[in-house]
Order: sequence, then C-alpha cells, then structure tokens
Amino acid sequence: MALLQIAEPGMSTAPHQFRLAIGIDLGTTHSLVATVRNSIPEVLDDEQGRPLLPSVVRYFPDGHAQIGYAAREAQNTDPKNTIVSVKRMMGRGLADISNRESMPYQFLDNPGMVKIETVAGPKSPVEVSAEILATLRQRVEDAFDENLAGAVITVPAYFDDAQRQATKDAARLAGIHVLRLLSEPTAAAIAYGLDNGAEGVFAAYDLGGGTFDISILRLHKGVFEVLATGGDSELGGDDFDHRIFCWIIEQAKLRPLSAEDTRLLMTKAREAKERLSVRARVTINTLLSSGEKINLELTAKTFEQMTHHLVCKTMQQVKKTLRDAKLKIDDISGIILIGGATRMPHVRRQIQKLFGKKPHATIDPEKVVALGAAVQANMLAGNRAPGDDWLLLDVIPLSLGIETMGGLVEKIIPRNSTIPCTYAQEFTTFKDGQTALAVHVLQGERELVTDCRSLARFELRGIPPMAAGVPRIRITFQVDADGLLSVSARETHSGVEASIVVKPSYGLTDTEIARMLEESGKSAETDMQQRALREEIVEAERTIQATQVALDSDGDLLNDTERTAIEALMEVTKKLLNDDSTSAIHAAIEALSKGTETFAARRMNRSIQKALSGKTVRDII
Repeated sequence: MALLQIAEPGMSTAPHQFRLAIGIDLGTTHSLVATVRNSIPEVLDDEQGRPLLPSVVRYFPDGHAQIGYAAREAQNTDPKNTIVSVKRMMGRGLADISNRESMPYQFLDNPGMVKIETVAGPKSPVEVSAEILATLRQRVEDAFDENLAGAVITVPAYFDDAQRQATKDAARLAGIHVLRLLSEPTAAAIAYGLDNGAEGVFAAYDLGGGTFDISILRLHKGVFEVLATGGDSELGGDDFDHRIFCWIIEQAKLRPLSAEDTRLLMTKAREAKERLSVRARVTINTLLSSGEKINLELTAKTFEQMTHHLVCKTMQQVKKTLRDAKLKIDDISGIILIGGATRMPHVRRQIQKLFGKKPHATIDPEKVVALGAAVQANMLAGNRAPGDDWLLLDVIPLSLGIETMGGLVEKIIPRNSTIPCTYAQEFTTFKDGQTALAVHVLQGERELVTDCRSLARFELRGIPPMAAGVPRIRITFQVDADGLLSVSARETHSGVEASIVVKPSYGLTDTEIARMLEESGKSAETDMQQRALREEIVEAERTIQATQVALDSDGDLLNDTERTAIEALMEVTKKLLNDDSTSAIHAAIEALSKGTETFAARRMNRSIQKALSGKTVRDII
C-alpha cells in the first residue's frame, strides 16, 4: 500500500540517484552509525572491525581531544579530563544532574547548560557530544567516497525540548545535517517491523546507559504509529553501576575517595555488572591509590536485590504508559528489547513476568536503534526501493503549555499527541486597557509553573486598549517532526502578532554555536594533519609486514649485504612509527619500497618460473 513518499524538501532523488544518509545512535555508553547499503541496513565498523564507539572524550592541554577506546582506557588515570556518560548532562543544569558524588568532574554551574572544567578549558555537553558525532561522521567518510546528505539522530523518547535542541546543536557543531531527530524506541520498532514484517501492538522497552524509555506502537500495513511513550531520563545502566559502587564503599568502609579512585571503582562496578549477566558471582579485586586493597565477592542474587527498586521503577513506567495508550497487558503482541542494560537477566525476567511472554531479542539490542535510524534516514534522503512504502507517526513525550494567572499551567498540546502537529487556544487580557501580554512557554505534566520546565518567554505588544476580557489572543503551538517547538500569539481584532522559535534556556545560543564552529574550523588543519599521520603509520606497518613476509619466504634470493640493507631500511621505518612526522614516515616508506625493487623483481621471476615449470609451449597456448 503506497502511503506517501517520505523525503525532506529538496531531497527527493532522480531515478537511480543515490544519496548517502546515515542513522546515528548517540548513546550514553556507546555510539554507533549505520547506513542502508544494497537495501540492507548495516552498522559501520571502525578500522579494527569494531561496531561500537565508546562515548568517551578525553581532553589535552593543547585542546586536542581523544575519542573512543583510547579515551576510555584513560578514564581511571585522567578522570577529570575524560568525560563519560555525557548524554545525561545534555540540556541540563547542575541541579538536574544526579549521582554527582560518583563523578570526578569539576562542574561549572553555567546560567544555561552545565559545563565541565578541563585542561583544555570549560566544555559543555554539546561540545563533548559533537566530538563523538564528528568521529562517527569520519567513519562514514572513510567508508564511502560520497558526500553525506544528512543523518537521522536518535534521542530517548522522554528527552524534553532542551535535550533535543542540545542534540541538534551538537550535530551542527560536528558538521552533520540533521534530517530528523527520532525517538530510540521508534527507531528500534522500525528495524524490527521491517525485518520481520511484524504487525500488531508492540512495547519497545529501552534501558540504555543513562535513560529509560517505554513506547507503545501499533504496526499495521506499513504504518508505524506511536500510541504512547513514557520513561525516565535519569534512569539507566549507569544507576545500576552506581548501586554496586555504593555497595563497594559500604562493604570496604571507604571514605573519602580521590577522583582517580572514584572513577576506578565506577569502572570496576560496571565490569562487575556486565560479568554478572553471564555468571552467578564475581570478584571485585583492585588496589586504590592509597594502597588499600579491595577484594569483595558479589553474587547475582545480591546484585538483583540491591537494584530491584530500579527495575520496579521501569515496570511502573510501563504500566503508566499502557494506561496512557488505553491498553491492557493482553493487548501487547510482543516486546522489543533495546539497550545494552537489557542484557541483565533479572531485567528480562521482570519483563517476561509482567507481559507473560518472552521478549524479542533477534536483533542485537545495542545495534537495533542505529539500524532503524538508518532506514528512516534512507527514506528521508529520497532513496526509495520497491516495497519501501511505510509511514511513521511519532508522538510528543511531554505536554506543552503556557503560564496563566496564579502561576498555573494551561496545557496547549497534551503529551502523546502525534507529531508534527499544530494546536491553538484563545486567551484574553486580565486588566482594562492592557496593551501587552507576556507569554511564558512551559513543558511538563504538573499544574504549577514552579514544577514544570521553562522553555521560553516572549511578549505580544501593541494590543489596542480594551476592557478586560474583550481582546481575543490566539496562541498557536507548532511542533515539528523533531519534537521541537515554535509558538505564535495573535490578537484577532487588530492582527497584531508576535512569535518565537523556542530555543530552550538550556540550549546554546546562535552566537555560542558560531564561536564553537569557528574554533573547530581553526583546528581542522590540525585534525587533517593527525589523519594524514595516522594513514602514513598504517601504510608503514603494512609495508614492513609485507617485506618481512617476503624475506621469510624468499630470503634466499638475497646475499647477506642485500638482506642487511633491507633490514636496516625496515628498522628505520619501525623507529619512525612512534614519531609525529608525516613526511619522515612517508620518506621511509618510499626508501623501503625503492630498496626492495630488485628483490621484488627476483621474486616475480621465481614465481613465473615456478608457474611454467614442467609445461610445454602448447600447454601455455
């Protein structure tokens, strides 16, 4: 059933023209990038064949950043400059960040988003996330010789407007055009639905490193309709790690801890959690900087008991979201697991106990979000194939409204409204002769302004003086497909109008983004130099290895003097691998290649003689 062709304006392709688009899962613990190749979504690996990129960034005094595995290795030795789990800080002020005592950072309580003091200067979560996104973009550019049309970046379904805007700012800073922000559970449902041709009502249970989401979706004849969504943006695998961290402190009677020891114990806690997914008991054995030894045994049963309340919190959200969707447990056709934290056995047991059926796990829960995002990106870029006729109907996670007299919130758009959407409501003045109206835009489910998140303020001026209650002021809320908001106010009698594209108070200003882009431009030359150096090192290693293989197999073709000369060239090249001179390494490779030309010719002659041995001219012809 052909519903409609999904493509961004100006992005639809000519017949047989392909536009490269990607799906990015910007995760708390790991991030991934995927694309659709030959109509099949696939996750792109790095040079070592690893699909996951640890969401870890380490800063150096010269401003240089190290991203991924190498940065993760340094989190215990350089904890204050190595940022982990930055997703939990996106769009957040200092008061919003939980478990700060287990974080070794020096936070700066910025008027907007929180910042972290590093040796490279203060860094916002947006800047840190941009480093991760830029690394994934580079992975794509290494794999394809094509221009990147854009990306679909996934966010937790329960991310509010500030967190979504911060994610878009990070992508912009990383040089990525965002086609769409897509909820993570919805992306996973797309991957499952298209992979299995599933139909019915599904619960997407997403327990990641830093967030928990639950979405209820109906899949029917190519339509992916989100019925309701819920969750907790402050609950994830990190909280399970933190419970083990606290248990270690309690058992070993530790206090106080240095920044290095805090990060070391958090790392040991995470490793213990992961091992307990496949073992009944683990030993936590480490040495603190104080010289104190930690040697504790943690059983799966104890771990289950200490984190039972966390799993129960997710189950409460599941039940609440089912009520919002006006559904019962029996209405659910299947459960989709998303996020690495769903590997914990007691989490899966609770899910199965609640729903009375075993959850789906045919697609890797750590890859499924990126794969679904890639499918959506491919469609938005205008790459259509036969059978690619499907429609996505997502929802807004939190209600949007304005402040009214008495500090109350009047909801304009209720949560779980299908997006994109437009809602309007009429208001009037409170005083006689009132010529201006202040509009305070809020997000949340509570009734009082003080309990909701402030998104923006603007004023409608020029209202003709009239008696209180006479003016008719129509306030319109528009939410785009990314879940981002714009608000307008219009006095219907006079036509006076004012509007605002909501830039949350926890987002970055255009000036800040421009400054960061300028700084990244200045560092682009350094980045290119680092890339060129890395490529030369890889080429040098390959040349050395190939030469050694040749010497081992055909070294008898050389006399002692010739062999010594080649080995000397190899040794020079090896020593330069630890150097940072691209030109010196390149020159060494050239010298080694030239120095082995005669050897290569002799090997070729031997190969030809071997191939022709015992054959007549007639055999060859």
